[in-house]
Amino acid sequence: MAYKEIIYTVEDYIATITLNRPESLNAFTDTLLTEWVDAIESAKTDPKVRVVIVTGAGRGFCSGMDVKAAAGGGRQAQPLYARRHYMRLGVHRVPRALESLDKPYIAAINGPAAGAGMDMASMADIRIMSDKARVGMNYVRMGLLPGDAGCYFLPKIVGIAKALELIWSGRMIDAEEALSIGYVTNVVPHDELMSATKEFCQQFTQAPVATQFAKKLLWRGLDMYRNLNLEMAEMAMLINSTTPDTQEGPRAWVEKREPKWSGE
Repeated sequence: MAYKEIIYTVEDYIATITLNRPESLNAFTDTLLTEWVDAIESAKTDPKVRVVIVTGAGRGFCSGMDVKAAAGGGRQAQPLYARRHYMRLGVHRVPRALESLDKPYIAAINGPAAGAGMDMASMADIRIMSDKARVGMNYVRMGLLPGDAGCYFLPKIVGIAKALELIWSGRMIDAEEALSIGYVTNVVPHDELMSATKEFCQQFTQAPVATQFAKKLLWRGLDMYRNLNLEMAEMAMLINSTTPDTQEGPRAWVEKREPKWSGE
């Protein structure tokens, strides 16, 4: 697919998805969402990709829905039955695509991430934030509620009470507060965001099969009984033990050298 509203690059086992509608703070369009999903699907099956970064072009990460379009009514004038698949066929395509992405998915928050834009950042496994960026669940200011899995991800990251506070107030928080509540892992100088994020992600390019199994176990474990997770872990360990990397790791340690991960 030739991309018009995102930029997709792969370098040193890291794929970078850059939302590229800077004039609108990277607000959603059908085109942007379609291309975003296509990039995720490409990263899933590309052996040259072991980590995926998502960020925004210009001064914003993502402003979520196109507020001007929403203010015009449009779909609200349609009967309910005609809109019943609107979310599933629209913005929900991104979290559904991410559900089966077993590679590390990291958000580099370069600027404002508001409403559904913050939801999209919350879908990442780890978030790194520019010291100039802000995030906010500002749905309530539009008379709305989080509809893009924000109510699922946010309490898992910051806890129930803090998630409710952010959702009910709709206030924007700066990088310092985002770090203090555990929403982001690191805050870095704005001009160093991408270089720092890529350097940070390099540590996740080792032993890709084990890394991917670990991600599956962790996320599935949040939604299943303990014994079921242990059974899943048993199968994952069994399969992972047959990979060349499982032999390469101990061998490199004994030989006092850096491992050469095959990713097979």
